[in-house]
Amino acid sequence: MLAPDLFPFAMRVRERAPLIHCLTNLVVTNFTANVLLAVGAAPAMVVAREEAAEFAAVANALSVNLGTLDLPQTKSIRAAIDAANQAGKPWILDPVAVGPLRFRTEFAFDLLELTPAVIRGNASEIISLAGGASSGRGVDSMALAESAVDAAQLLAMKTGAVVAVTGATDYVTDGRRTVALSNGSALMTRVTGVGCALSATVAAFAGVADEGERWAATVAAIAYSSIAGELAARDAALPGSFAVAYLDRLASLDAATFAATLVMGEHVV
Repeated sequence: MLAPDLFPFAMRVRERAPLIHCLTNLVVTNFTANVLLAVGAAPAMVVAREEAAEFAAVANALSVNLGTLDLPQTKSIRAAIDAANQAGKPWILDPVAVGPLRFRTEFAFDLLELTPAVIRGNASEIISLAGGASSGRGVDSMALAESAVDAAQLLAMKTGAVVAVTGATDYVTDGRRTVALSNGSALMTRVTGVGCALSATVAAFAGVADEGERWAATVAAIAYSSIAGELAARDAALPGSFAVAYLDRLASLDAATFAATLVMGEHVV
């Protein structure tokens, strides 16, 4: 199997409680914080430009989400990224709705020059960042995840980042290695913030990984989250109860259940 043992990354998060600086969108702040707490990380939503750089330098990782982007937030994001890079801390880019909207698309392309450790988006977002034609409708992808694998591999090679395309099947690549992850539930798309919180979870896993482990850590974070979603869907059939069950499963998932549930394979062209 291409991927290494994955569950130890989750154990590191629980043991070390990495501090994750989230510059995220207004819609998902609370849910993202609760997801990070459930996996064992420590969330912080420090947004002021005057503080963002100072805080990013002491956090273990930075999660940047463009969901409700405005001009003041771009200044906080740039300051935080510069500080994270100077401190050698990984930062994750979630390019929400990039492609159809010019302001955020141009800003996202600028951010690609600042060496993100991981880029996590849906198929339309990843295709757009790789230079392809946009097919998104707001935050929703109109393309299937598998259609973005080539774009993800190209983007990974151009930026040096690990690139994750999430959808019904998730793909994670560093340009050389690519795996497909086939866990999850359709209910994960019916609760606001699950995808955005996933990017923060990737930051938590990257925050306890060495630089050479970032691909494996990203695979582990996405596998962990999608397995928790699949199991939560067995506990709750509707979105409201699913959200609670999802947090519970994130907090309680063990190594044996993880291994028994994981569906993963090498992506072969």
